[in-house]
Amino acid sequence: MPSVSALTAADPVLLVQLSDSHLFAETDGTLLGMNTADSLQRVIDLVLAQQPRIDLMLATGDLSQDGTLESYQRFRQLTRQIAAPGRWLPGNHDEPQVMEQAASGSDLLDPVVDIGNWRITLLDSAVPGSVPGYLQDEQLQLLTRSLSEAPERHHLVCLHHHPVSIDCAWMEPIGLRNAQALFAVIDAFPQVRAVLWGMFTRRSIACGATCGYWPHLPPASSSSP
Repeated sequence: MPSVSALTAADPVLLVQLSDSHLFAETDGTLLGMNTADSLQRVIDLVLAQQPRIDLMLATGDLSQDGTLESYQRFRQLTRQIAAPGRWLPGNHDEPQVMEQAASGSDLLDPVVDIGNWRITLLDSAVPGSVPGYLQDEQLQLLTRSLSEAPERHHLVCLHHHPVSIDCAWMEPIGLRNAQALFAVIDAFPQVRAVLWGMFTRRSIACGATCGYWPHLPPASSSSP
């Protein structure tokens, strides 16, 4: 598995998560009254001001609101300001085939990446025509292989849909439908350190204006980073 940087196993890894940018083909496209391209640019400006060194950028779904090629090209253009490799995964608003076209000639959609002493696996939880998510067997098998092949590495699992209760009534029904299948795999591999997702962007747990995350950590041990 190729590494995205020359970090050693002893080096810390600095990740930046961008999620739910909901871009449109038009530069003036708005969602709930917000210009989403301007919002993403403000987040990037903040990231660049606060983090002089970035090792990897993770985009955890809903890059586009309208699924157009132009929206993905705009996301790719804007995030080029971040001088680091990137990886994308789809959300329920995304069009995977159009994403593939926009990412052509790059490794943006490679689902497994090694960096420093970490392995990161990006899963596709999107279901065509559905808002809630579901991990198909092939995605669970991908995760199992990725974990099995790198037992010596810390592991981060990424997807779009939230796999745990988030105490938000209107979003509870649109999370990951088969979360128990995900955690059945994770529970078999103690090297999993966290699960990272997008979609849920409550201010109290947000990473910038367009990013959200929630960690799922195993019991502390001497091998924890």
